[in-house]
Amino acid sequence: MPTIVPKSSVSEVTGLVVLLDAHKGSEDIARLADDLDLEIDEILPSVDYAEVLDLLTVEDGRATLTEAGRRFLKSTIRGRKSIIRDQLSRTTLFRTLLRALESAPERTLGEDDVVRLIEFTSAPSDEVLQNILNWGRYAELFRYDADERTVTAIRHLPPRQPPASGKAPPDARSSRGLADPPRAAARPTGPEEKSAPLASAIA
Repeated sequence: MPTIVPKSSVSEVTGLVVLLDAHKGSEDIARLADDLDLEIDEILPSVDYAEVLDLLTVEDGRATLTEAGRRFLKSTIRGRKSIIRDQLSRTTLFRTLLRALESAPERTLGEDDVVRLIEFTSAPSDEVLQNILNWGRYAELFRYDADERTVTAIRHLPPRQPPASGKAPPDARSSRGLADPPRAAARPTGPEEKSAPLASAIA
């Protein structure tokens, strides 16, 4: 996927995709702009980034929903986040940012570090930086601490795969025919003997 910075917000792209679905999944961009009471150049940033995320395609000035776009619309909020997370991770910008986070101490970068990364692809601005942070947070790729002005990667573990039989594997101890060893009861001595009930509860 291309190196491109988001010049539109999550809500703007989502609203565009929802509107396109209301037009039966395909419509002239100029008509979509009219529906939103926008000039065509005002809607193009959302169209461009929706295309980067493979939510729609554009041909001869007409936008059409993709299969990923239709899945996005049908998904739950969690499902939508997952789709956007996968798509963002394939862009050069976010892939570079995630690699930098993975190699950084405590997987955390300062805001200035993020700006320096953006400079490789575009002239950074406060709006572009905010959009990048908002997209990453929405997709749960990273957390942003506004007080510390730091970005920290979020590691997503792959889902656990059930065994081929479809049954949970037996406990290793049980498979060997061994029971959990009994705990040895603590024998208080001396002055501690008065605290035997408490000691037993803690043991």
